[in-house]
Amino acid sequence: NSLPGEYVLMSERYTQPLILQTHRDQQERQEEISPSAIILQGNSGNGKTLTVQKIMLDWASGDLYKEQFDIVFHLNLSNSCSLTSDQISQIIQHSPEKVLFIIDGFDELRLTQDIYHMSPNTDPIQKAPPEVTLCALLRGRILPESFLLVTTRSTATDTLGKLLKAPQRFTEIMGFSEMGVEEYFQKFFQNEEHFRKAYEYVKANETLITACSIPVICWIICTTIKERFEVGADHHCQDLSQSVPSLLRSLGQLAERGMLEEQVLFDEESVNEMVSDPAGNPFLCKFLFKRRISQETMFSFMHRSFQEFFTALYYVLLEEEESQRKVRELLSMDSDEYRPNLYPPRFAAVVQFAFGLLNKDVRRTLRKKHGLVFHPNAQTHLKKWILEELRNGYPFGDRTLFWLHCLYELHEADFVKEALKAWNKINSSDGLLRRIDCWALLYCSQCCHSMNELYITDSALTCKTLSMILPALPNFKNLTSIFHTEFNYSNVSLHFYCL
Repeated sequence: NSLPGEYVLMSERYTQPLILQTHRDQQERQEEISPSAIILQGNSGNGKTLTVQKIMLDWASGDLYKEQFDIVFHLNLSNSCSLTSDQISQIIQHSPEKVLFIIDGFDELRLTQDIYHMSPNTDPIQKAPPEVTLCALLRGRILPESFLLVTTRSTATDTLGKLLKAPQRFTEIMGFSEMGVEEYFQKFFQNEEHFRKAYEYVKANETLITACSIPVICWIICTTIKERFEVGADHHCQDLSQSVPSLLRSLGQLAERGMLEEQVLFDEESVNEMVSDPAGNPFLCKFLFKRRISQETMFSFMHRSFQEFFTALYYVLLEEEESQRKVRELLSMDSDEYRPNLYPPRFAAVVQFAFGLLNKDVRRTLRKKHGLVFHPNAQTHLKKWILEELRNGYPFGDRTLFWLHCLYELHEADFVKEALKAWNKINSSDGLLRRIDCWALLYCSQCCHSMNELYITDSALTCKTLSMILPALPNFKNLTSIFHTEFNYSNVSLHFYCL
């Protein structure tokens, strides 16, 4: 939170998320003994940025990598370096094998297919466009002895993997475990009475406690509960300079522009054109960028997921024709010659938010509390789109999970049943299924009652997630897994056999 007086020490708040090492092929298993490049992938809000910031803090404090690295560079879109060019040159030339580059947010970089055709740059001191230098660093053409840690959303992992130097190690950040959620609540509230009251309230609601496995959602829920404890339920809306509908539309317009232009930072002038009093807006953060002889004010949404949410909200609030046109444009941007048939789509979160906003209960609440009215045909358009996707697409891995989440967000049993008629086989991701994935799978399978096959790898399951999907298993005629594993949960024992 960028508001004055509300800073929190990271060492007092940070809670370790669950991070898994993933293998993409046998060669990587053999090469990853001493990787020079690590990819930390994960969904929005799972804690990638805070994790690398914690690595920086621990290194600077002498608690981590003290002997391994003399200097660590944290490269992202919202930070500038305080070192001069001459200082950086001396450091990287003296001992490049003692340098770690942390590149945070690869998926947010505006890289095109031209990155594969750039002329090679092998001189780290040579001046070049930022994207040329960055790609040369990622490929190991400059400073090949240095080490890289790159964070990215899963949508850009394949692109990064092809670009990044070897040997590589792939890791995935899954968010908080159940114990991690409880630990975060305790660190957030500090007051034991408030902690217990808040945690027990959330724990009693399966939807809320599941959502808390996503760290940014956990923070939002804790912040909201804390406000209720301190001031009251609605104080955060009392001092706004715009009406709520007007504010949400203006934020949506700003968010959409950023999504289409792949932009997360906005200059002060363009923000002022759309949002009144942006410095006092609860959803925006203000940054001061130091230039050589001046300072520049920039804004961003508090988190990328806020930008995606407001984009979806803007689309569903538009008039029917304009809404459909913009949604078509957004979806068409996920298929181009550079990244054809991309799954999950770059704008997967926007699409899922749109399905959630068009949920009947959500629409009723937003209309009653904030006077927001969605055009009835906005839902019809998205329903038509997902039906075409289900009929024409190949249901595998991330594609399957994306569709399941869209249907779960909409939460219309009759439509889910219709959508799954031609979808006889659910093939889940090879990665570990999150609790929220299990809820989506459980809901959709119970709506349909009769599916042909569930294909799942036992590496995707834990005892807890298996127990969550157990009620769904009778709805499948066949249950198939690649490996043989035995799971024991209470009095339940299931065997998965090789194909």
